[in-house]
Amino acid sequence: MPRDRMFNLQRRERLMEELRRHGAVRVKELAQTLGVSELTVRRDITALAEENLLTKVHGGATLPTQLGPEPRRQRPAPTRFTIGMVVPSLDYYWPSIVTGARTAAASLGVHIQLRGSSYDPEEDRRQISRLIESQQVQGLLLAPSLEGDGVDEMIGWIGNLPVPTILVERQTPRWTPTLRQLEWVRSDHSLGLEMAVRHLHQHGHRRIGLVLSKGSPTSAHLARGWALACADLGLPDDMVIREAVALDAPGHREIIDNILRRCRQSRTTALIVHGDPDAMSIAQYCAEQQVSIPDDLALVSYDDEVAHLAEPALTAVRPPKSQVGRVAVELMVGRLLEGRRRSSQRVLITPELVIRESSTPRPFR
Repeated sequence: MPRDRMFNLQRRERLMEELRRHGAVRVKELAQTLGVSELTVRRDITALAEENLLTKVHGGATLPTQLGPEPRRQRPAPTRFTIGMVVPSLDYYWPSIVTGARTAAASLGVHIQLRGSSYDPEEDRRQISRLIESQQVQGLLLAPSLEGDGVDEMIGWIGNLPVPTILVERQTPRWTPTLRQLEWVRSDHSLGLEMAVRHLHQHGHRRIGLVLSKGSPTSAHLARGWALACADLGLPDDMVIREAVALDAPGHREIIDNILRRCRQSRTTALIVHGDPDAMSIAQYCAEQQVSIPDDLALVSYDDEVAHLAEPALTAVRPPKSQVGRVAVELMVGRLLEGRRRSSQRVLITPELVIRESSTPRPFR
């Protein structure tokens, strides 16, 4: 494939991802995000509109169903399967995964029955059991809580359910004593954290800190990536803080003050923070204390849900949420069509580093 065509496809896929995330996009903002001219973005929008993938509006684009009559498109395939999907949240992080799953389901003629849980094993079991008892689903996409003492029991229970199951943004040990070996699809968070460390290292930072969210299933993967990157680059890895510092966290101001004091004492010049609310809280406190970002302290967030809204806009690692949802559905359809003929699959998908103002030196004026 010619390089220019390859770059066009990659750029337009990114444009569509932004559109699916936000429902509408503006040419000016997309040009800044993609690092291309506004003319290039307009040409991409025109090309995608001709394929009925979006609707052109003044200054930008929307999803096809959001404005005006439904554009002509191929008739969707008849529904072949119903897949149950249980996610731990219907607001932060998970909507993009659900959107990706529904996009793939629509193109494959699959119906998704969505259920929300609450990071609680008992609620997970309740919602999963409801889907099984309805006798309407032929497969399950699950993101159960796999923390605490009951993990082995939960994995065993899921692995012996009467329908195929694929874990989403979760994983099991390499082998499990269950009826079938569980499959999973998740973001490669460890690699995403490595990308953030290497980005900061390239910009001259030799003392970097990591602020991990308490109680998140992602934290273990981030800690692993942190250790690998620091060892490979010869960086100290002792500046790891496991605290919640979002604006609604009790005592967040005192915790952030202690973090900044540790940064000064250890000459730490950059922080990687999981996730966006915590990173934005640190950025806001820094502004109050006249700590300049990125001149005094560079910041990289992990999640990229709302990092672009901070002041300054935060560099962020963006997990491939919509792709995770799409691939999970595609794997499930393959499993349902091929049955035991198909080998179990476990998929890692690479995140993206979105570079903004909070981690790059400001140009000399």
